[in-house]
Amino acid sequence: MKLTKVVTAAALFTFATAGSALAFHSGGVAECEGCHSMHNSFEGSANVTGMAQYQSGPFLLKAQDQSGACLNCHQSADTAPTGYHISTAGVTQLDSTTPVEMTPGGDFAWLKKTMTGSIRKTATTWDGDRHGHNIIAVDFGYTQDKDLTAAPGGTYPASNLACSSCHDPHGRYRRFADGTYASTGLPIFASGSYTSSADPIANVSAAGAYRILGGIGYQPKSLTGSFAFTANPPSAVAPSTYNAVNTTIQGTADRVAYGSGMSEWCANCHTAMHLDTYNSGVKGLVHPAGNGAKLTAPIAANYAAYVSSGIMSGTGAGYSALAPFEVGGGATTSDYAALKAFQATPVAPTTSNNVLCLSCHRAHASGFESMARYYLGNEFMTVADASNAGMYDTSTTENKINTGYNTVQQTNAYNGRPATLFGPWARNYCNKCHAKD
Repeated sequence: MKLTKVVTAAALFTFATAGSALAFHSGGVAECEGCHSMHNSFEGSANVTGMAQYQSGPFLLKAQDQSGACLNCHQSADTAPTGYHISTAGVTQLDSTTPVEMTPGGDFAWLKKTMTGSIRKTATTWDGDRHGHNIIAVDFGYTQDKDLTAAPGGTYPASNLACSSCHDPHGRYRRFADGTYASTGLPIFASGSYTSSADPIANVSAAGAYRILGGIGYQPKSLTGSFAFTANPPSAVAPSTYNAVNTTIQGTADRVAYGSGMSEWCANCHTAMHLDTYNSGVKGLVHPAGNGAKLTAPIAANYAAYVSSGIMSGTGAGYSALAPFEVGGGATTSDYAALKAFQATPVAPTTSNNVLCLSCHRAHASGFESMARYYLGNEFMTVADASNAGMYDTSTTENKINTGYNTVQQTNAYNGRPATLFGPWARNYCNKCHAKD
């Protein structure tokens, strides 16, 4: 009887929030009982042993850890991208199971896709652990990074990495009408993450920070030591429907308009990885990214003209959601009308735009090492079929390109984009900016 009660309530909760994540978070603190159990119970009954989503956890969470409390709602056994899900259930290593969520940040389930194959007749393992941020969610099979003890370029401990390491679960950070942020002040009346989000009203209301990210001074309650953030959330807007297949290079569902501040925010944890300008010293090995990392005229021209390998006949914006850039405008871009217009109709890059960390990486995880947006381990991204059209490599003897993935997995890794969009023998996508092919 108790089991029936729990399942029914869980189903009702999923139904009530299936249409939009905004109905739950609304840009700020969500309903308390969505994540917490007041008396370590569920609907007046003791937590049911064996049901991971309602096992006892710290802080009266309805999970054994912070990320588990998030994945109670944000993971699903979907067969196609759906709603606000950022993790596909049932994905396992060394097989054809495939992450299907196609949010801008990527599907955490790629962390579970360890695959094997051969490169130059040498047995090779591509470890899923290297595909992104290894959040810890024991109820859902996510564990600490096997190799790293701290964030690359920083000191944030891998043993404490959770969704709440980046996202403030209580959504305290808010954006005011003048573009500034604070963790207290005018009430948050709406999400600030989407093209459909209403703007804050001066002296009346605030909008939630992009993706309820933490800002200056943020540090999870569970984390001891000195790891408080030194940068506020970035300015950005995402499409209201952001989890879907993308059949164009420009993207629709994964095309986010970034204003400024994204790289500075990433540097809250990856401090030594942040560099605004190239220099020939030790830090010259760090790719420039940030408010000061402006596109040079040749880079902007390459970006606009690049279609695919060797084809530089692009016209118009030439925009690619696989290599986004920031609109720019300083440490705080408060012109959200301009950001929303850019998201709807991207324009060609100029020397006022910025390179950002997410020009090359996804925020959660991807199908490739270092949570890159595209494969970096081979000169080619695609091969050719009998008609000389682009296709993903299906070799099972020499996995030079596919890292053991089948065609469906490779297509999903590019958020639904078929290989024909890149053309035959498309070389590494770094060429979108650098055009060395």
